[in-house]
Amino acid sequence: MKNRTLPTTACSSALILIWSYAGIEKLIRFEASKHAFRNQTFPLELADALAIWVPLTEILLAVFLMIPLLRWWGYLGSIMLLSVFNTYIGLIWVGAVPRVPCNCAGLLESLDWASHFWVNWGFLGFALAGLIFTGPAFSGKREEITECNEKIKPKNQM
Repeated sequence: MKNRTLPTTACSSALILIWSYAGIEKLIRFEASKHAFRNQTFPLELADALAIWVPLTEILLAVFLMIPLLRWWGYLGSIMLLSVFNTYIGLIWVGAVPRVPCNCAGLLESLDWASHFWVNWGFLGFALAGLIFTGPAFSGKREEITECNEKIKPKNQM
């Protein structure tokens, strides 16, 4: 199936929604978000940097996912960020982190850690599917390049 428009649109739309919402929410409630980061188990300097960079990264990923030429990078970045989030949530879930404040936006604030973990896995699945569907093996680019090369090949080369 060459046309992957519907799956990539569904995957990117879900991720655009979650990243836009989470990033904007953290920036709107910046002081509360910064306080939550400072309440984590890392040094204050790192917490302050994360309070700025996490929401900006989430918004940047949403923008990448909106632009077809950058969508693959948006999926890859989403996989990386969701993997970091899920690792941290998994550590909280098993009791490896002494303090468990959540700096999650909106609806995810009301979830328990197990539910939060599985919701993130769902979004990770969207990101993985999107990455696969936009990769060169599925985009038809290899076939187009081969056809183009054959058209411009000199006739005496065979």
